[in-house]
Amino acid sequence: MRRLVHVLDVELAPAAPHASLVDARRLEAADPAAFAVLVKYMQAREKSFSTSVQRQALVRPEGVAGAVVGGFYTLLTGAYPSKVFTDPANALAWLGQPEGRAAPLLSKLNDLVAEATGQSPLLRELHQAMRGKLPDINLSDVAREMGMSERTLQRRLKEAGTSFQAELNAVQVRMAQALLLETDMKLTAVAVEVGCASLQHFSSLFRKLVGDSPSSWRERQQGKTSAEASPALESAVAAPEPRRDGSSGE
Repeated sequence: MRRLVHVLDVELAPAAPHASLVDARRLEAADPAAFAVLVKYMQAREKSFSTSVQRQALVRPEGVAGAVVGGFYTLLTGAYPSKVFTDPANALAWLGQPEGRAAPLLSKLNDLVAEATGQSPLLRELHQAMRGKLPDINLSDVAREMGMSERTLQRRLKEAGTSFQAELNAVQVRMAQALLLETDMKLTAVAVEVGCASLQHFSSLFRKLVGDSPSSWRERQQGKTSAEASPALESAVAAPEPRRDGSSGE
């Protein structure tokens, strides 16, 4: 993350003032240490960004990660207009991009993401639909949301070398990992939240895909996150955040 944030410097000296779209829809979890690094970076450069960024739209994901992303701007002073959305088309409309220009932009963005992640647009759309329907999920509802029949969806997944059940299991485990890391929910509650019939079923599925039990994975990840987050979080909150009215907030 420390390397990644410096890529954002490209917006500090563009050819002309511009609108900015930040698409975080695919974010599945928010690591505290990484979040602190991003906040620290933006706090130091916010005024510089205001000379080139006319307005910025942030598209957030669903769930806990979405709540974290949605609260990002509350940690800044508001040096330029910003707004949080759940729909990228609405975000682009707010940025002044008509539908005729927004669709090609989103298509290009999707192509870049597919190239970087190796995930096809079909699977990306499928996973998004699945995450929105857990824990009660079925093939019929997902296919309908994706605008195709059950048979068509199954055929396209077979052509992609996978199946509805395999992709559902992958989504269940990734959502479970986010809940294990970001909440103190008991394993049974996590199992129910991601649509597993029992704790035994959940544990077996998790171990199959991750190679470790849910409890062991949580302990290891939380220990790793705590060690990394402490210095970053301390530096991010060392001074009181200024309020939008310019006061210190003390």
